[in-house]
Amino acid sequence: MDLITEIAGFVGLTLVAVASITAVMNPASTTAVFTALTEGMTPDERRQVILTTVRISFIVLAFFALTGQLVFSIFNITVPAFQIAGGILLVTVATGMLGSRGESYQAGDLENIAIVPLAFPLSCGPGTITAVILLTSAGASSLIAVFLGIAVALVISYVGMLYGPRIFAFIGEGGLRVVPKLMAVIVLAIAIQFIISGIAEAMPQLLSNVDFGGDAGTE
Repeated sequence: MDLITEIAGFVGLTLVAVASITAVMNPASTTAVFTALTEGMTPDERRQVILTTVRISFIVLAFFALTGQLVFSIFNITVPAFQIAGGILLVTVATGMLGSRGESYQAGDLENIAIVPLAFPLSCGPGTITAVILLTSAGASSLIAVFLGIAVALVISYVGMLYGPRIFAFIGEGGLRVVPKLMAVIVLAIAIQFIISGIAEAMPQLLSNVDFGGDAGTE
């Protein structure tokens, strides 16, 4: 009976990990941004970007799953700091997309796109890293569940990015000119939300360090 209870608990934890990590990672957003950024690339170049993105995302998430809480503690890094940093990175990407005129990418750019923004902050951004760290706090069994969650979420992202351009192809040539600009606005909104969330979460800590002059009237 105890074994059945343990199995049921592990299955439940795995389902929570898969659902949480996939929801926070949001493969649909990654697919949309990937499609906009890789317009005009060859299938081989797209596959190179996809594989690099998935590989880097897995390494980063696996690293934080194993050592995240220790790293945050040693360097005194807060989650709001990650959210604000990710938002700033995404703002620069969005402004670049808005100013883009469809120029081609060189070989070195492919790796850059895979790292920023597809890997960070989209696939393994502050939210996903935080979810991974929190989920691994339940013990050794939770670590296995988290790795399964990471694997499932990245597989969904891989499939989405692989077939995303075909879906967007149905929009037509005129639509393809509009999609990158529309995606840039969406990316910019995501970036601003990252920054707002980070500032909102950091505000109590900031306010606690502010002296409002409560002792000014006392003698």
